[in-house]
Amino acid sequence: MARRTKEDAIATRNGLIDAAELVFREKGVSRASLSDIAQAAGATRGAIYWHFKDKVDLFSAMMDRVTLPLEQGFASFEDSTCADPVQRLRAVMALVLRSVASDEHTRRVFEIALYKVEYVNELMGLRERHVAASEGFTQQLARDFALAAESQGVVLSMSAMDTAISLHALFDGLIRNWILNDGGFDLIGVGGASTDAFLRGVGLSLAVTKVPAASCGG
Repeated sequence: MARRTKEDAIATRNGLIDAAELVFREKGVSRASLSDIAQAAGATRGAIYWHFKDKVDLFSAMMDRVTLPLEQGFASFEDSTCADPVQRLRAVMALVLRSVASDEHTRRVFEIALYKVEYVNELMGLRERHVAASEGFTQQLARDFALAAESQGVVLSMSAMDTAISLHALFDGLIRNWILNDGGFDLIGVGGASTDAFLRGVGLSLAVTKVPAASCGG
């Protein structure tokens, strides 16, 4: 009986977070009320207060349930066993783009984080989370650009860090525009082609230099 009660509580909590995603996306975080969320979940305000202290706590739980694209990219760099830096760059970009395009929760929450919330007061923590993910991702890009230039014996058209910042901006812009346009273009296809064009543009070859491409994923 206790196990059933615990499972019911977990299901209720998840249902409230699901409803919050829909309401925050429709109305924005500041304009959404707990009553709106309770109604969308088929629950009461009391049920929300049983599981969450307030709207900010509910919003934080929603954000904690997903890994944002740049966080996933940073983790993918950390976990990658691919020895070729260019193929690793291509594989990580492709993985994150696929995740955004195919994972409904990630896409919806990222849209809320980008367009439906103000980074003020209690929500400043979200801005700090974005900044930390962005900095970590850019540092990993810069590392791989430096390694790629060294392994291929070329000089990049910009410094490794400037190259990383530029690719990061391209990557971020593609995702933002894809979300803003309700998936109006092939994010995976356009993203992959754009990544390859950028890599060639800064002077790198896409030819595999150390390991078969298949072992790098992508």
